[in-house]
Amino acid sequence: MQQELPFYRSKTFHRKKIMVMFTAVFLALLFLMGRLVYLMVFCSEYYGQKAQNLHERERDIKAARGKILDANGMVLATNKSVCTISVIHSQIEDEEAVVKALVKELGLSEEAVRKRVEKVSSIERVKTNVPKETGDKIRAYKLAGIKVDEDYKRYYPYDTLASKVLGFTGGDNQGIVGLEVKYDSYLQGTNGKILTLTDARGIEIENAGETRLEPVNGYDLNISMDYNIQLYCEQAAEKTYIKKDAKYVSVIVMNPSNGEIFAMVNYPEFHLNDPFTLTEEVNVPAEKKQDLLNQMWRNQCISDTYEPGSTFKLITSSAGLEEGVVKQNDKFTCNGSVTVEGSKIKCWRSYRPHGAETFKQGVQNSCNPVFVEVGRRLGVSKMYNYIDAFGLNKKTNIDLPGEAGSILYKEKDVGPVELATISFGQSISVTPIQLITSVCSIVNDGNRMQPRLVKAYTDNKGNITKGLDPVKVKQVISKETSAQMREIMESVVTDGGGKIAYLPGYRLGGKTGTAQKVINGTYAQGHYVCSFVGMAPADDPQIVVLAIVDEPTGVMAFGSTTAGPIIKEVMSNTLKYLDVEPKYTEEEKAENVKTKVKVPDVRGLTIEEATKVLEEAKLEANIDNDVDIKKGTVIKDMFPKPGVSVNEGSLISIYFDN
Repeated sequence: MQQELPFYRSKTFHRKKIMVMFTAVFLALLFLMGRLVYLMVFCSEYYGQKAQNLHERERDIKAARGKILDANGMVLATNKSVCTISVIHSQIEDEEAVVKALVKELGLSEEAVRKRVEKVSSIERVKTNVPKETGDKIRAYKLAGIKVDEDYKRYYPYDTLASKVLGFTGGDNQGIVGLEVKYDSYLQGTNGKILTLTDARGIEIENAGETRLEPVNGYDLNISMDYNIQLYCEQAAEKTYIKKDAKYVSVIVMNPSNGEIFAMVNYPEFHLNDPFTLTEEVNVPAEKKQDLLNQMWRNQCISDTYEPGSTFKLITSSAGLEEGVVKQNDKFTCNGSVTVEGSKIKCWRSYRPHGAETFKQGVQNSCNPVFVEVGRRLGVSKMYNYIDAFGLNKKTNIDLPGEAGSILYKEKDVGPVELATISFGQSISVTPIQLITSVCSIVNDGNRMQPRLVKAYTDNKGNITKGLDPVKVKQVISKETSAQMREIMESVVTDGGGKIAYLPGYRLGGKTGTAQKVINGTYAQGHYVCSFVGMAPADDPQIVVLAIVDEPTGVMAFGSTTAGPIIKEVMSNTLKYLDVEPKYTEEEKAENVKTKVKVPDVRGLTIEEATKVLEEAKLEANIDNDVDIKKGTVIKDMFPKPGVSVNEGSLISIYFDN
C-alpha cells in the first residue's frame, strides 16, 4: 500500500486553516457591515440627536406655578416674575467686569461671585429669585458670558391669611407644607428649555439662533375657602388670643351639607412671604430653630388632638336617641355626683345639684351624671360602633398633609369607669377636624361627609379640567334623630349654657366644652382647652363653626365665655354675608322694651351666694357648665360692673380662681 507523503499532509492542513480564517474574517466583516447599516439607517435619528446635544447648551424656562383661588375667584397664591442669573465660563471676555457688575447688582461678596465666575463648567448659577428690575439692570451691561433667564417666585397677596392651610414653596418653587405640597404635582407644571448651539470649545455659535421648548404652566386650584369668612374668623381669633393670652386659637367653618371648608384659622398665623423667619425673635441653635419653625407651620386644626370635653356629649346624645335608649323627656336626677365602680364622678354643679331634669334639660345643663347613665345604657359595643360611624377612630382624609388620628382606648380595654368618662368627653382625644365633621353629620340629616378644600382644577384660561364632587362616607343617624339633635342644640343656646352665643333673628344651636389638659399623665389644674361648636340656622343649617382656645390665662376661662364670643361674632358676620335673612320672634321684637334692672355687686361672695343674689335680681350668672366649681369659690370680678342697668334675664359674667 502506498504511504501518504508528509508534504501533502502539510499542504492539506494549511488549506483548511486558511479557509477557517477566511470564513471568520468574512463573518466579522459581515457583522460590522450589518452593525454599520443598523447605526446609520435605523439609529441615525437617535445618534444624530446625541451628537447635536453635544453641541447644545440647555437652560430651563420655568413654568408658572398654578394659582390658588378662593370660592369667589380671589387669588390667594400667585407668582411674581423674577430672574435667575448665571455665567458661562467659556464665553466670558472680561472676567473683572463681570465680577464687578454682579457684586454691585446682586449684593453678593466678591469672593462668592468670583468663585462662580472662575469655575469651569458649561453653565454656573450665581443667584436665583432676583427681582426683575435687577435682572434688567444686569442685561443693560451687555457683558459676554452673563445669562439672565426668566423665573417665577411664589407670592401670597394677603401674606398671613390662611398660612397654615395654603402653605408655601421653597427656593425651587416646590411645595413644602399645606395645599402647596399636597397638590404640588398639579401646581408645578412642566419646565421648558432654551437650546443654544455651541462649538467644540463650548462657545455659542453666532447667528445660530435658539430653539425654545415652551413650558406648560401648572393647574390652578379652586378651593372652597372664602376670603371674607376666613378674615372674619381670623379677626375674632386674634381678639381672643390677645385678650385671653392664649397659646393659640383655632376656628373652623364648614358647610355641613357637602363637607366644604369655608375657613380654617390657626392663630397666630405666620408670614407666607417670609416663612423662615420666626414670628417671635429668639436666639437658638439651628436645629432648635427648625423645631420652632415646624411648630410655627403646624396646622393645629388637623395635626393636634385634644379632649373635646362636653362637646362630645353631642355624640353620646345622638347615639342614645338613635338607639332608643333615651328620649328627650326621659327623667333623670342629679345629686351632684355619681359613683361608678367606686369612682366618684362629679357634676360641674356639685355645689348646687340640678336635681330632677329631663334628658333635654340634661344636655342644656351639660350634666355629667345624665351622660354617664346614657353611656351605661348604650354599653361599650354600641358606643364604639358610633365612635366608628362618626369617624372618630380614623382620619377624615381631608385634602391637607399632616392629619393626625385620634387617641382612645381599645374597645376590649374599656370598663365601666372608662365608658362613663368617654360618655362626657374625657378619656378620648380627637382632632378639631374630626369633631366638626362629626357635628356636621349630626345636623345635616345624619350624613357623614368627607371634609375638603379643593373643588376643581382649572387651566390658565379658567377652563375646568377636573371637578371634584362631594364625598358622602356613610349615613350615621336617621333624619329624625338629626332633627331632634338640632332642636336640642338650639335649646342649649336659648335656655342652656350656650346663651352667650345667642343671636337675635337667627336660630343658633351649639354646645360648649371645657376640658382640663393632661400633662405628665394627670389632669393639670388651671390648664384648659375651651371650645364651642355652633350651627345655624337650626331649621336648615348653612354653617357649622368650631372655636377652640388653648390654655387661656388670666381669670378663670370657660368654653362659653372664652370661645362663645368667637362663635357669636363669626356667626353674625358670616350669616349676613351669606344673605341668610334674620327672622325675629315676637319675644325678640319685644326685647327692647324689657324691664331694666341694676346689676348687684357679687364680688367677694361665694359662688352659691352670688348665683342666688343674681337670680333674685332676675339676672343669670354666666357660668360654664363644664367646669367643676368648688363649694365656697369666691367671686373675684364681674361684667357688666355693679350698678349698670341691663335687661331682665341678662347674663352676668363672673370671674374667679379655680
